[in-house]
Amino acid sequence: MRSRSINRAAWLGGCVAVVASLLPRAVIGEAANSAQIIQAAPLSAWRSLAPENTLYMQLPAGRVIIELAPAFAPLHVANIRTLVREHYFDGLAVIRAQDNYVVQWGDPDDDNPKSLGSAKATLEPEFTVTETPEMRFTPLPDRDGYAPQSGFAAGLPAARNPAQHRAWLANCYATVGVGRDNDPQSGNGSSLYVVIGQAPRQLDRNITLVGRVWSGMELLSSLHRGSGPLGFYETAQERTGILSVRLASDVPEAERTPLQVMRTDSASFAQFVAARRNRREAWFKVPADFIDVCNVPIPTRAEPAPPASDQAR
Repeated sequence: MRSRSINRAAWLGGCVAVVASLLPRAVIGEAANSAQIIQAAPLSAWRSLAPENTLYMQLPAGRVIIELAPAFAPLHVANIRTLVREHYFDGLAVIRAQDNYVVQWGDPDDDNPKSLGSAKATLEPEFTVTETPEMRFTPLPDRDGYAPQSGFAAGLPAARNPAQHRAWLANCYATVGVGRDNDPQSGNGSSLYVVIGQAPRQLDRNITLVGRVWSGMELLSSLHRGSGPLGFYETAQERTGILSVRLASDVPEAERTPLQVMRTDSASFAQFVAARRNRREAWFKVPADFIDVCNVPIPTRAEPAPPASDQAR
């Protein structure tokens, strides 16, 4: 993105055991579908987005909500926070929409680029990171073609190499990454992209991934495709302007979007994955008995309002 030998049977058996161990015994084998699992998920199965890691990108058509992932890209997330707090993205634009690939935004003016302010112009690449227990990696039971193991970590689709203790985010639909040129240090967060097509997992470990869009994807994925090479827009009239980008922590609480995401280390999510892996709805006649990490749509919901007694305090 420019700124512009594993023993399979043993490994799969271990992954199935991990997922099954997260399921309450009473629900294993039940014919609950995805919607029922989401509806029945307890409060403990949900997490609210941390305001300091949440971006609100305001487009003419509405708000896009992006969660940053400092566990996977601390240097780039810090730089993006600086850019946002200094209003770098305000007045810039979506500069690229490539069909079945990505939408990218940043400064359209290569000849007279906007100042980065106090943000860093170059950063060390963060293509992978050392895996930590705090990431709470939850593996999927199926083999991944792009990594020794895939699953979810820090609440996001991820992959890892257990032998090397390295982990990385996966280029799934709605994943946000940092545009760069051929130089691995050329990405600084001033140009970002989001995946809008079939997951380009070949980009994994070749680009720094910094988060995920949780709301407003339709505002990006539906943009008209660019007429230039790689989907870049060739005229200003084609571009969609960015009104503003703000950290949720810098937005008054009353103006924030109360959004929750299902915890990927919860029993409810393990049950949800099992239901998606083998669809039990009447329409499905042949169970797949397989699922890819990018084919698990992590559930979101509006954050429930506090009890009336709490609101009155």
